[in-house]
Amino acid sequence: MHSSPAFAAAALIGLWAWGVMPAPSTAAAQPGGATQRIDLAERLAAGRLRAVNRAVTRLADKPGAVRLDAKADNGVAWVEGMDFATGTIELDVRGKDVQGLSFVGVAFHRKDDNTYESVYVRPFNFRTADPARHQHAVQYMTVPEFDWPILRAKFPEEFENPVDASVAPTDWVALRVVLGAARVQIFVGAAKTPALEVRKLGNLTAGQIGLWVGNNSDGDFANLRLTR
Repeated sequence: MHSSPAFAAAALIGLWAWGVMPAPSTAAAQPGGATQRIDLAERLAAGRLRAVNRAVTRLADKPGAVRLDAKADNGVAWVEGMDFATGTIELDVRGKDVQGLSFVGVAFHRKDDNTYESVYVRPFNFRTADPARHQHAVQYMTVPEFDWPILRAKFPEEFENPVDASVAPTDWVALRVVLGAARVQIFVGAAKTPALEVRKLGNLTAGQIGLWVGNNSDGDFANLRLTR
């Protein structure tokens, strides 16, 4: 009677091939991605935050946090020394409850300083009573081809959404962006369901990550984490 491990393995393979037994799943055996935590204040001190159209300073009231100042047009502080393709970007952002003057978020898949994807929030629209503004609290875009005015005109309400009522406009806000090959999911605050889920636009697939602020906006940033 055959009882060797090689014989047993061959018998199992034969059963899987004929469909008598299900083949073992390999998906469950794959390890989860490791999370990389980035201290933004340390990166700033080391000269590894490259600012475009903004000045970046360290925040005294929160360890590891930085602030981008306010100027006309968009601004980004690129985190140098890393590229990102698919996975999860998490960070805490803080803006202001001042209409038209607070746009804070994250840029990714940088091709150059003017070509990238971005996700950001408009804190002044979180709890507004104006239904049109309330709808425009979180935004996805790809610049310059699909900047937000183009998206709002051509694809109204597809690439922006409200956020959960629990999210306060002047608090630190948890922002989580899940990047797939074709879809983007955006979670805001403690909500377990996406505030926005959209198709990816353009053909950018990888590149640097940056701290992003919009026209005439400053913003605070902390606790950047990347999971690939």
